[in-house]
Amino acid sequence: MNTPIIIRRLAAAILALALLASGPALAQDATECGGFDRPIVFGELGYDSADILTDLARFVLEAGFGCETDAIPGAPLPILQGVVRGDIDVDMEVWTDNTPPFWREAMAAGTIRELSPVFDDAEQGFYVPRYLVEGDAERGIEPLAPDLRSVFDLPQYAELFRDPEQPDKGRFYNCVIGWYCEGVNNVKMVVYELEDHFTNFRPGTGIALETTMATAYARGEPWLGYYWEPTGIMGRLDMLRLEEPPYDEECFEHMNIMAEADTPELATTACDYPIVVAVVGLGADFADTIPGPIETFLDAMQLPTETINELLAYIEEHDASTQDTALFFLRERPEMWEAWLADVDPAVTEGVRSALR
Repeated sequence: MNTPIIIRRLAAAILALALLASGPALAQDATECGGFDRPIVFGELGYDSADILTDLARFVLEAGFGCETDAIPGAPLPILQGVVRGDIDVDMEVWTDNTPPFWREAMAAGTIRELSPVFDDAEQGFYVPRYLVEGDAERGIEPLAPDLRSVFDLPQYAELFRDPEQPDKGRFYNCVIGWYCEGVNNVKMVVYELEDHFTNFRPGTGIALETTMATAYARGEPWLGYYWEPTGIMGRLDMLRLEEPPYDEECFEHMNIMAEADTPELATTACDYPIVVAVVGLGADFADTIPGPIETFLDAMQLPTETINELLAYIEEHDASTQDTALFFLRERPEMWEAWLADVDPAVTEGVRSALR
């Protein structure tokens, strides 16, 4: 047996393994995860829009920055509490208008940090199918309500939305019974003087509300109701939001008071819902120790609501997981996610590209 040859082969193998092991670190031109020495823990909120954002961030951090990540599932309120305590590092979808007092107190104390909006254009309100106003030549649908633009135009078109149980009125599909938005919409129905023209139909579940819209749309029929974004159905269907008086803080507070007291008949003013803004929230310890390039990336993450709607529709149409949907987005829309990494080491972008091949 030629011992020197064996030794040389062993040495070569060890060198090759060493080069392979050092490859990712060399590619990043930095230590793994910027020197952050523990897994980055995300809150997993259990609804698809937030979980897609979480899966996108985790993939980029793992493939591009060489980080380890983990996730703790929970409802929005406990997740926020975990972020404040420092048990959770990142919440990818903090709705700024819905944060509880303890979150705002933690912000004031500097124990948490809010980054830039991950989306800032989510809407809710009264919708009709766009074909009702503009027609749809491909489907052979003529515009039945060409002048419908505002909630105040609805009375003249009430017969288009005829309620099968009360044919002398149209039907308005309200928010799900018992939800916060139901009470606000009850106020709007009174102030916009729609109650004389429309029944206020309250579905029992979110699925029931969605089904009414999807069924009418598939048949090319009129439909009027409340809905919100981001949601998958708004990615699948082309809906038109009707104009309302502009959002005003004092007006909205008045509507809230009337809704909570269940006295919509006493309301004197109504207005549009505020545009929903969601930001990335960082936990106490993490906010102080996060490597700069990682914060730069998380701060740059932004998706328009229209794109989130499309991704939610992809989940429904392909029975896909949020992880699969995140990969679909990363492969199909590189121009969007590469912009999030424009201000960090180009090797990070290349790491993500390599992982997607």
